[in-house]
Amino acid sequence: MKKVVISGSGVFTPESIVTNEELVASFNQYVDLFNAENAEAINAGEVAALEYSSCEFIEKASGIKSRHVLYKDGILDPNTMQPVFHKRPEDQLPEMVEMAVAAAKEALVQAGKTAADIDLIICAASNIQRPYPALSIELQKELGAGGYAFDMNVACSSATFAISNAVNAIRGGTASVVLVVNPEFASPQVNYTSRDSHFIFGDVCTATIIEAAETATAENSYEILGMKLKTEFSNNIRCDVSYVDHCHPEVDPEAPFFRQQGRKVFKELLPLVADVIQGEMDRLQIAPDDLKRLWLHQANINMNIFAARKILGRDPEAGEAPLVLDTYANTASAGSIIAFHQNKQGLVVGDKAVLCSFGAGYSVGCLMLQRNR
Repeated sequence: MKKVVISGSGVFTPESIVTNEELVASFNQYVDLFNAENAEAINAGEVAALEYSSCEFIEKASGIKSRHVLYKDGILDPNTMQPVFHKRPEDQLPEMVEMAVAAAKEALVQAGKTAADIDLIICAASNIQRPYPALSIELQKELGAGGYAFDMNVACSSATFAISNAVNAIRGGTASVVLVVNPEFASPQVNYTSRDSHFIFGDVCTATIIEAAETATAENSYEILGMKLKTEFSNNIRCDVSYVDHCHPEVDPEAPFFRQQGRKVFKELLPLVADVIQGEMDRLQIAPDDLKRLWLHQANINMNIFAARKILGRDPEAGEAPLVLDTYANTASAGSIIAFHQNKQGLVVGDKAVLCSFGAGYSVGCLMLQRNR
């Protein structure tokens, strides 16, 4: 079977940063306004009073300290509580494509490839800015790549599922060099008026170059030894925004927003994640001590620690399971790729690692990697 590698990676990080302190201050101002405006109904027991948020609560619940966003305007205004930006005209790149161009260029340089080498582009993200024409095809045009392109969505597992599709395309002969991009423009789906979720997501875009080992020339590449994908239906992480919303006589104000039942997710999803990773390790006869890195989904520090302990059978040592969510927050499918991009140095040829993402669906995508050169 043809050996396939990840030969390059790239990350686009927006300049604007929103700290926990800023978020908490604006949220608590919103709480004061809401409770004052609804005082009569609150006193009558008809409406529940909102509670303050705090930096301590956010860090304990998630490990997040700050996040990058494309548009900061409006997020911190207690009368707005959402990013505010103008819709771009058709002759201008949408935000997700613009992000993808920047991340793709870094990945191409790292892999020693040009856009002319690319014959498949997969745009995989938890939200797609428009149904069609595909964002990936617009990215293909902007970069000057050939071949074909398509968009896909498996929520927070989109990146690993897309890389698996890339591997299969190369082994099946329908592509030779694949660009996978994960433009996670997540801030617009955050309900900044919800204490439980106003801090969760940030914006970022990641990119990876996937190709056959025989064509790779990059100084640092990782062979994909094994892949395991798993889905299992659950309503515990959900977003209901849809193109049919304008047909409904009733309006659901929660429809555009991410929501989850966090405790149920923790209890149900993490055993599934551990089972998928351990099953692939057993298949490939990889022992826990053989793993030099765990590049895990960056949703919640407590989830990452739990998963690392289950996989390794002990607490991870410094650098073994690197975290980036403290400064990036949850970046959906891009999180594990950021961790890989920023923490793949220091491994030697033959060292093994796991790249894994998990999220709504439920979905789990596990890649077993080995430093190739």
